[in-house]
Amino acid sequence: MIRAAIVGATGYAGAELVRLLTGHPQVALTLLTSRQYAGTRFDRVYPSLAGCTNLVCETLSMETLHQKADVVFTALPHKIPMSIVPELISDNKKVVDLSADFRFKDPAVYEAHYQPHEAVQLLDQAVYGLCEVYREEIRSTSLVGNPGCYPTGALLPLIPLVENNLIDMASIVVDSKSGVSGAGRSLSPVAHYCQVNGSFKAYKVAEHRHNPEIEAILSDVAGQSIQVTFTPHLVPMTRGMLTTIYAGLNTGVSQKDIQNSLSAAYEKQPFIRLTADGQLPDTLHVKGTNICDIGFKIDRRCNRLILISAIDNLGKGAAGQAVQNMNLMFGIEEIAGLDAVPLPL
Repeated sequence: MIRAAIVGATGYAGAELVRLLTGHPQVALTLLTSRQYAGTRFDRVYPSLAGCTNLVCETLSMETLHQKADVVFTALPHKIPMSIVPELISDNKKVVDLSADFRFKDPAVYEAHYQPHEAVQLLDQAVYGLCEVYREEIRSTSLVGNPGCYPTGALLPLIPLVENNLIDMASIVVDSKSGVSGAGRSLSPVAHYCQVNGSFKAYKVAEHRHNPEIEAILSDVAGQSIQVTFTPHLVPMTRGMLTTIYAGLNTGVSQKDIQNSLSAAYEKQPFIRLTADGQLPDTLHVKGTNICDIGFKIDRRCNRLILISAIDNLGKGAAGQAVQNMNLMFGIEEIAGLDAVPLPL
């Protein structure tokens, strides 16, 4: 059995990891850490998991991590992981980091949007954990930077079309809507019930930290610099993310070209579903899963592609993708622990 530890287990992504890993056939969940809830049973913090785990949350201890874990999931705010990951890697642990600390190859890009990087020496070996794109690299690394939720919803639909030069790279607009759990569990006025209920708003327009992450991966795939306009929105639901992407079509590109490109990239991918003609992605259909649904329409009047994806921001957008990465890193079945049937409602 793979011994797994979750550092930051009582945040929303951490709790989702607990849910998934307690049902994983090849994982023993051995350690949960929480600064706020140290000494408290996890199922007292999240009663829905009563009977699933009897672990008590502990204070973070590097010695305990070394003793109890083969893989460590760091579900922590940015900057904290880079202070502990180097020691874990030195001890031959595998690490899946859910912060942004190891998503960028270029430390200057990270530092321009976050803070000074204190583990630059690990950036070359860290792999961006978008499994459908970097699968082979993930298999051979010990450190994965788990993608952000917004980038996951944007990159999976776009990458095949960018690779095949089907769209005008200078015309990409990404418009995303996220459930409130994407704001995290920490108290914040913007996430209070009275502020969210009945509200639908854009935020961090033209300055969200996921914008450079999207651009960095698209540029890597395209072999040229790509810039996108990205606008995130907060919608009054708990979990789920819908992304609508607009891009001009290159000359002569047909609906069949788009369909063939997406099908070639994803028809054998276990967690990507291409929606049927006339049916577009819906967050309800992926709730609680590691699935990304992708659909599209072409506005011939404007010669513009409208590309839509739906994910669960805590699933494929965070914890589900983290488990998928772990499966690849350990060479076990990619769908292990992630094969639950989607909820019909």
